[in-house]
Amino acid sequence: MPNSYHRVGSGPHHVIVLHGWFGDRHSFAPLEGMLNQQAFSYLFMDYRGYGDMQCSTGSFTIDEIARDALELADTLQLDRFSLIGHSMGGMVIERIASLQPQRVISMVGIAPVPCGGVALDDLAISQLYAAVDSLEGRQAIIDRSTGHRLPRKWLEWKAVYSWQHSIPQAFKAYLAAWLHTDFSEEVIGRTTPFKLITGAHDPVFNGALMQSTTMQRYPNAIHEVQANAGHYPMNETPLSLLISMETFLHEA
Repeated sequence: MPNSYHRVGSGPHHVIVLHGWFGDRHSFAPLEGMLNQQAFSYLFMDYRGYGDMQCSTGSFTIDEIARDALELADTLQLDRFSLIGHSMGGMVIERIASLQPQRVISMVGIAPVPCGGVALDDLAISQLYAAVDSLEGRQAIIDRSTGHRLPRKWLEWKAVYSWQHSIPQAFKAYLAAWLHTDFSEEVIGRTTPFKLITGAHDPVFNGALMQSTTMQRYPNAIHEVQANAGHYPMNETPLSLLISMETFLHEA
């Protein structure tokens, strides 16, 4: 299938970047202009049902995103590449690496959903599903996930952007996907270099969750906290996030 993506940079180290549930391929726009374009070639990709792929049909699963990303790598004739994934995209990069580990140089998970899913109570799950058809519900989730500390104008913009750049069918299906997909047994002991970056104000996808899940599965995983961020470091602390990402990618 055709892929919707854009490239930033022309460097020899290719990096495929996967967005989160509330985003699209422009989610990293606040830091794109500051990326090291001589060392890296960043490929920012839309999922089916999102961004410029809103008209694309599919099953809207983690496996489907992973296989679409691998198809993009094949189309561009990339033998090896690194992966960056935010939130739901963090689970996707683990899936890509489990399918074709020999091609993955390194991985960066930003507030990532672990590959075993996440256990939430019934109230939290009902609030997530309510956001499928509610703009106010989306804004409330974004507010909670960033620690109730960001300007209302930004919260409103983020919710509207999500509303306008995804279709409800895909948004709902991907929620079920990242809540319930579990391929954790397939990755235990993987030695791929893996950096986990979480925000200090993220109430769910935080250091405690990483320590009890992903850090237990990957012996080479390391964890770093962005002190002034919640669930969206690319918006909240773009310069700090960029340094953290590219330092790790350079060392891989």
